[in-house]
Amino acid sequence: MLLEVDHVAKRYRKRDGGEVPAVRDVSFTLESGRILAFLGPNGAGKTTTIKMIAGLVRMDGGDVRIEGRSIKGSGRVAIGRLGAVLEGSRNLYWRLTPLENIEYFAGIRGVPRARARERGMRLLRLCGLEGKAGETVQHLSRGMQQLVAICSALVHEPRILLLDEPTLGLDLDAADRIQAQVARLAREEGVGIVLTTHQMDVAEHLSDEVVLLREGAVVLHGLTQEVTRRLGGDSYRFELEREPGQEQLARLTGRGALFDSPRSFRLLLREPRDFYAVLRDIEPIGVLGAGRDTADLATVFRHYVGNGADGEVQP
Repeated sequence: MLLEVDHVAKRYRKRDGGEVPAVRDVSFTLESGRILAFLGPNGAGKTTTIKMIAGLVRMDGGDVRIEGRSIKGSGRVAIGRLGAVLEGSRNLYWRLTPLENIEYFAGIRGVPRARARERGMRLLRLCGLEGKAGETVQHLSRGMQQLVAICSALVHEPRILLLDEPTLGLDLDAADRIQAQVARLAREEGVGIVLTTHQMDVAEHLSDEVVLLREGAVVLHGLTQEVTRRLGGDSYRFELEREPGQEQLARLTGRGALFDSPRSFRLLLREPRDFYAVLRDIEPIGVLGAGRDTADLATVFRHYVGNGADGEVQP
């Protein structure tokens, strides 16, 4: 197994001497060539977990193993097989060129300069940036900067890549380029990727499996397609004759309704009788149509985070 996160836990001390559990008994695995979407709302424990995997935060319990090696007993060797882009282009030196940045981070990883230059140029070519190798990073677009950050994390040829919000704030073309490179790394080079993002469409498009955290604990773990297929039978779409008022809107959002237009929304219903409860919530607004719908990852996320449901779909 490429990556094993085994019952890891982290607690932070409060000023009054008490403790706050940030991560509670989180476990998952990752195989070569697979992309795992590591999801959750703000404050769920995603960043803390990722930093424990990267060796940046000490665990209070559990273990992380990379290719069978515990990062506790052989941390430098194990973590040497890992690359991370945790703050995107903010990790780069803006007055250096893309190639100089790559060579700098390669040096930190112990890669000889000649080999670093060779690998750096290859990575830039694969990302379509060979023509930008001599320009300073500060003059590149944000999407190009993000690609340079990914190249810098890959120069020592890691087997695992941790990606935090790789497409956040990018225009459509730049986001598509990033997603294409992430998919290529997994499919063609066998890199295992842990992806954190709040963009559910990106997670659904790229990921093979999903882990969803809430309040520091895993509430959903399974194959992405299986998760959406399993919940699809409970997903309904409603089309209203006019926009709901504040009262109806509050009731619907309280149930986890996800609006895709002012007059239509999707909602996961846990019991058949809930369908009629939703109709009562909508009154006196008329309903133009209502029926079963296919769940997407955004609907699944809203259901598990908003409704307090727990579920495990084994990969």
